[in-house]
Parts: sequence; C-alpha cells; structure tokens
Amino acid sequence: MIWIARARARRSARGSGRASVHPALGRLRARVSSARVATCLVTGGAGFLGSHLCDELLARSNRVICVDNLETGSLANIEHIRDRERFMHLNVDIIEPYFVDESVDYVYHLASPASPIDYLRLPLHTLKVGSYGTHHTLGLAKAKRARFLLASTSEVYGDPQVHPQPETYWGHVNPIGPRGVYDEAKRYAEALTMAYHRQQGVDTAIARIFNTFGARMRPHDGRAIPTFLRQALANRPMTVFGDGSQTRSFCYVSDLIRGLIALGESPHHDPVNIGNPDEFTLLELAETVKELTESSSEIVYEALPVDDPKQRKPDITLAQELLGWSPEVSLREGLRRTIEQAGAAMLVGGSS
Repeated sequence: MIWIARARARRSARGSGRASVHPALGRLRARVSSARVATCLVTGGAGFLGSHLCDELLARSNRVICVDNLETGSLANIEHIRDRERFMHLNVDIIEPYFVDESVDYVYHLASPASPIDYLRLPLHTLKVGSYGTHHTLGLAKAKRARFLLASTSEVYGDPQVHPQPETYWGHVNPIGPRGVYDEAKRYAEALTMAYHRQQGVDTAIARIFNTFGARMRPHDGRAIPTFLRQALANRPMTVFGDGSQTRSFCYVSDLIRGLIALGESPHHDPVNIGNPDEFTLLELAETVKELTESSSEIVYEALPVDDPKQRKPDITLAQELLGWSPEVSLREGLRRTIEQAGAAMLVGGSS
C-alpha cells in the first residue's frame, strides 16, 4: 500500500499516535503483487515529459507512482493508463514535505514549470519547486535508498558563449532577468543534488534536457514547436522572434525518454546532456512546419524576448560513450509523428 501525508497532517497525527493517510490510497491496499518489480516515483508525472516517462516505465514492467499537483500537468495526459495495479497518481504539491510508505527504487524528479509562459506566470512557484520541491524529493530518495534522477535543463547554460555546450561548461546566465527564475531554480537544484550525493551519500544523477517535442505538448505553452504547429494548422501567421537566425536543437520525446531511463539505470552521478545535436535556425523550423502541414500561413517577425539564447546545441559525446545513447528520430519525422499522434484539433487547441 502507499501512504502519503503532508507536513501539517503528519504533525497533527502525532497527538493521536496515528499516521495520516491520503484518502485516495486506501484502494491500493492488498493490490500489490507478490512478485518483486521496481517501483518508480515520477514527480511531474502528468506533464508532457513526465507522462511519456510513466508510459515507458510501465511498458518495462515497473510500478509507477505519479506525483503531480496539476499546476501545469493534466489528467488528460495520464487518463489512458488503465493499469491500477501498477500505477497511481498522487495529487500533492511537492513544495511541502510528502511521504510514501513503501519501497521505492527510482525517483525521477521532473516536476517544474518548464515553458516561458509558465515560469513567467509562476516565478515564485518555479523557484520553490526547484528548491523546496527538490529538497523534499531528495529527502524521500535518501529515506528509500532510491536512485534519484534530476531532470535539469539546457537553460543552465543560459545564452552560451561556448558552442556546442559540453557538460563542463559553466554557463552564461542572467540571474535577475525574467528567465532567471527557471535558470537559477535548475542550477540550484543541480547544486542541491550534488550536495546530497556528496554529503548524504544519495545515489544521484543529473540529466540536462535540451528542447524536446512530441504529442501532449500544450498548444499555448509558448515554446517554438507547439506555437508553430498551432499557428500553421490554423493557417494563422507564424511568429518568428528576431530575424529567426537563433538556433535550437530539437529532440523527439521517445529518444529523450530512452536517454533518461538509460541514465537513471546507470551508475553515473555528474550531469549528462540529453538532446539531439542536429541544429536548426528557428526560421528553418518554421519553414519545415509550414511545409509539413501544407499551411498557407505567412511568417511574421517580432522582437526577441529578453535574454533569448542565440544558439543552443548539445555536445552528447558523454551520453554516447557512457550510455550508448544517441537520438534516432529526425526533426521532420518527429514532427510528422507529433501531428499524427496528437491530431490537428489538439495541436490547435482553444484560444489562449
């Protein structure tokens, strides 16, 4: 069975001598199979990447505990999962202490507002998830003696002055700019993760994730691919910031999830870049989306956002050597799969 309590409930339970039990968890009693399978806890498990990770972990015969307060995630991303014997969603906010009263083998910490729309709307929450949320989740991993993987980001490199970006590059980040709440939350989370490893002996890993795309992206989350797809499929003007010469590298979601699991199951502790090194300008991306969707959209130009990186490309030498991992899906093929799997109606979405 799984038990969970917030700090407030735990304190109140001390007086009665009884542990506080999350009401949704009683249904899991006596359901756990006697066969020993790995139990994976995924924070942010109802988000874009988190839900794909839950799917793949289940496909590999693991049990999965999805922890998500649905601030930016959605039940729609996990409603297709029918295996109630091996999957459970816990609606809790990890910026408060939380507890799971069963063995956990792997903790994948993906929870965080991750799109510009989200972290500009929720700056304090973004910082709290990166700090308090990471601290609480590391504490859980320590208590369970679980392998802990932090989903960090290429944003720790900021607007890089080294290209492509290797893991040894320390970055070029504006800590007080509008993007700083996300960049510094992740940089702090990396420092906290390494501190838990070095001082507390927690078995940790850090994945620096580069731009990833696929079905279940939100149409209005402000990132390039969902924005271009939404605009092109509706035959509306496609917005390119600046002159479109800034570059990004786009990794299809199935490749990214393979990389995360490979790193999670490895013994490596230092950061590893997980992303596709094929580099495209944003103008090239817009033109590719327009071509694939056979859209009549015109491409329009707007001013660059503050601190927008001029270039972004991972050096994945370490992932290739350490994990035997390389991306397999091209940008064009990934876009085709995204359109096919998500459907035009979902990608266009409603009005923002």
